Amino acid sequence: MVPNKFPALEIEGDLGKRGQGMYDVMRGVGAHEVIIESPRHLTSATQLSTETLRDVFWIYRDRLLDLKKDNRLVYGMIFKNVGAAAGASLEHTHSQLIVTPIVPINVAEEIEGSQAYYGYRGRCVYCDMIEQELAFEKRIVVDSPGFVAFCPFAARFPFETWILPSNHASHYETLSRSSAEELARVIKRVLAKIETALDRPAYNYIIHTAPFDTSALGHYHWHIEIIPRVTKTAGFEWGTGFYINPVPPEEAATFMRSLEIDSQEAQEIRARATG
Repeated sequence: MVPNKFPALEIEGDLGKRGQGMYDVMRGVGAHEVIIESPRHLTSATQLSTETLRDVFWIYRDRLLDLKKDNRLVYGMIFKNVGAAAGASLEHTHSQLIVTPIVPINVAEEIEGSQAYYGYRGRCVYCDMIEQELAFEKRIVVDSPGFVAFCPFAARFPFETWILPSNHASHYETLSRSSAEELARVIKRVLAKIETALDRPAYNYIIHTAPFDTSALGHYHWHIEIIPRVTKTAGFEWGTGFYINPVPPEEAATFMRSLEIDSQEAQEIRARATG
C-alpha cells in the first residue's frame, strides 16, 4: 500500500475524490497490460510500418476507453521502456498500460500547475508552449499540421522531446483515427532522429493524459514525453528535484532537425537493431 501524499484537489472533475487526505492509501485494484507491437521480433518502433504504429496508438485509445468503464479505476498511464537503462526487461518492441485507482502524484501536480496558469492567464499553458515554440523555431524537431515535436525549454535531460497535438485536447482517448496515423508518422520520425543522433539509446516515452473521471479540461493538454537515458539521475537530482542537463535544448533540436531520415538511414537503423 502506497501513501497518497497529495492532498485532495479542488479542481474540475474533483481529481482528489479518490484521495481523501494525507493519510489515505491506494486501494489494491488496477490493471496492467503489455501491448506487443509486432508479431515479428523487432527491437525498435522505427522498424514498424506507419500503419502498424498507427494501430498501436489506436489500441492505446481503445484500451483506455474500455478500462475507464470500471468506476474503480481513475487513471491510465501508457508508457514505453526501451533498453535496460530505461527499465526494459524485454527486447521485443512493446509498450505498457497501467491503470490505478488514484491520480499519480506527478500527474496531479502537473494538472494543478496547469490550472493555476489557466486561472492567471486564462489560457492553456501547453497551447501557449506550442505558439511560443513555433514562433521561436529553434527548439522545434518536427512540425506537422496536427502535432508539434520540440525539445522543451529547460529540458531535464539531453534530447528530451515532447509531442503535443496542435489542437487543444485534454484526453488522449479522444484521438481520431486520422490523427493516430499522423501521430505515428511524427513519432516514428522523432524516434528515428533520436536513434540516429545518439546511436540507439535507451529511452522512455510516457503519454500524459487527463484522468478518466474528468470531462474535457480547458487547462490541460495531453502530450507525449520522450526521455533518452543518456545521463544518470544521482543524489543532487533526487535531493533537490533539479536536473543537470549538459545539452541545451536549442542545440539538441538543431542537431535533430539537421538529420535527414531517408530510406537508407532507416535501413541502417534496422541493421543495428537486428545485428
